[in-house]
Amino acid sequence: MDKTIHIIAGPTASGKSAAAITMARTINGAVINCDSRQIYNDLPILSAQPSEDDKQQCPHYLYGTLHPNEVCSAGVWLDMVKPIINDCLAKGIAPIITGGNGLYIKTLIEGMSPIPDVPDDIRKQAVQKQRDLGNPAFYHMLQNLDTLTTAQYHPNHTARLVHAYEVLLATGTPLAQWQAMPKRPPPDDWMFDITLVMPPRDVLYERCNKRFVQMLDMGAVDELKAFDKRLASGEFSPESTLVKTIGALALRSWQAGEISKDEAITLGQTETRQYAKRQMTWFNNQVKKADNIIGIHHVNS
Repeated sequence: MDKTIHIIAGPTASGKSAAAITMARTINGAVINCDSRQIYNDLPILSAQPSEDDKQQCPHYLYGTLHPNEVCSAGVWLDMVKPIINDCLAKGIAPIITGGNGLYIKTLIEGMSPIPDVPDDIRKQAVQKQRDLGNPAFYHMLQNLDTLTTAQYHPNHTARLVHAYEVLLATGTPLAQWQAMPKRPPPDDWMFDITLVMPPRDVLYERCNKRFVQMLDMGAVDELKAFDKRLASGEFSPESTLVKTIGALALRSWQAGEISKDEAITLGQTETRQYAKRQMTWFNNQVKKADNIIGIHHVNS
């Protein structure tokens, strides 16, 4: 049985989702999300989830799956995606992993260290500690407890430092020691065929600009208002990944009367382009040949 897993990756607004749908229709495939925000069931417009028309064209998985309060790490995503891949392969359907989260893709291909899950109460404790101390005091506190891990990070890498602290609290073992343990690899017969959709930078940036305006036309502002109302009521956690969805801060500032609509659009577009640039840099530097990679193909459109 063919156990090829296709990966179509690239920066935001590159056109990878359209490419994945085209491939799925051509080779009897299913599109499986590896975007850390599209996996949540709120803000589908602002997170650029596939439209209902797109979903009608071929099977889609892991879009709008999680409640905003749930934490989705690379490990959580890996646990969710493995049974879907196995099910597709068993049915003769080609799994097509699609998205811009390089860490998720890297974890799928290489496996991950056996870092235990952190209980929610400990995670909240770590977040609150960082809030109470602020940076750089939180960094120095953690440095005294875990010099090995903090040496890897800048004092302003808040999310990574909080994760290091919560792992230390939960296990008593520094995160760096967990990371140094042998990774649990994917099945030996899984082979990966990677397509990187990497348009020229000027083309990509123009797409980023246009898509942000399209999001507004599709109702992104009302969508965010509804989300923020539930956030204010306590239904959604302020720690939810979706709170910092790209463009949300600019739109909130516009709605609060702090900036004009044009300024909000400019800020949202700038944030989108900056994110796309970081993604391009990551894929250019991190995607390399390996024994379980059939090929790495670059597409410029």
